[in-house]
Amino acid sequence: MLRFLTAGESHGPELVAVIEGAPAGFEIDLAAINQDLARRQKGYGRGGRMAIERDEARVVSGIRFGRTIGSPVTLIVENRDFKNWEKRMSANPADRGEAKVVTRPRPGHADLAGVLKYNLEDIRDVLERASARETTMRVAAGSFARQLISPFGVKVLGYVASIGSTAARVPPNIGLDELARITEESQVRVADAEAERAIIAEIDACKKEGDTLGGVVEVIAAGLPVGLGSHVQWDRKLDGRLAQALLSLQAVKGVEIGIGFQAARVRGSELHDEIGYDASARRFTRHSNNSGGTEGGMTTGEPMRVRVAFKPLSTLMRPLKSVDLKTKAEAVGAIERSDVCAIPAAAVIAETVVAFELARAFMEKFGGDSLAEITRNYRGYLDQVRDY
Repeated sequence: MLRFLTAGESHGPELVAVIEGAPAGFEIDLAAINQDLARRQKGYGRGGRMAIERDEARVVSGIRFGRTIGSPVTLIVENRDFKNWEKRMSANPADRGEAKVVTRPRPGHADLAGVLKYNLEDIRDVLERASARETTMRVAAGSFARQLISPFGVKVLGYVASIGSTAARVPPNIGLDELARITEESQVRVADAEAERAIIAEIDACKKEGDTLGGVVEVIAAGLPVGLGSHVQWDRKLDGRLAQALLSLQAVKGVEIGIGFQAARVRGSELHDEIGYDASARRFTRHSNNSGGTEGGMTTGEPMRVRVAFKPLSTLMRPLKSVDLKTKAEAVGAIERSDVCAIPAAAVIAETVVAFELARAFMEKFGGDSLAEITRNYRGYLDQVRDY
């Protein structure tokens, strides 16, 4: 089974991802992983940390001469800011006195629940790991996983649907490659120049007021075969697994697949995707895609559409009311270096998280220990579906 773990703190020496279950024989382009890491760092509204870091993954295991060899893949990204935190984040007990204890929890963050759960005295012991800096390695793992399914024609793209009160339009009938080109050129990863101007103005206003902005990102996956996932157990349903993976991201508060919550407000005759058959292509088709590419926990063969709602970031430069953990006196939440808006980066993060879950489902369906074996299984399955 394809899976991964991450490790590391926001201001620790480095971040780590260990990916297990990658078959042998896949060509891995480290530059493409580093390009996705760079995409994650971009976007209007990012903070000063992004000016310090230049995230680049280093391969420690599992890849030899540019190919996977079947063993666990380990990727490491150095935290360049660690040099400014070396004593405060030291593993050496002799350096304990160098740290300033954080005792004012921020509303909306893991601070208070974390120190209470783990019986800690310093909120930094929680916030360092709870930080969205951890998504660096989710992007690295997801970008790696994308390269396991791209040889089979699967493409995954994340972009911004809205930020704050401004929704961005997508040009009708636009291809995925063109949508990727347009959104990549945008400072806020939208395909709507008018919306981009409005969003930038709102980000500027929030910055002046010491506030933050959330938004919604959409992820599209094309080229998926029918039947990834399964209906037979709750934990094998692909849409459920996608939702869990996305909801585990920092600041995510909602996930929709297809038309999502709108499905509860229309009749079944308006909602369900009617079925057709294309004799020339020897495949079943859909007259619409309101389901977002899944039915019964499985892919339908239509493009997958997932929308993810991110709340505004919890660190405000004009902090909200809180209570000091030591004195129990009224206080304001601690201020950590943060962004005004990280939604353009969130689109890249959601994109790669979806890519990993799709790769995991793909490897389960067509499982094998090598690219050659998986390719045989994949081609045999496509023949089976076409001959149905």
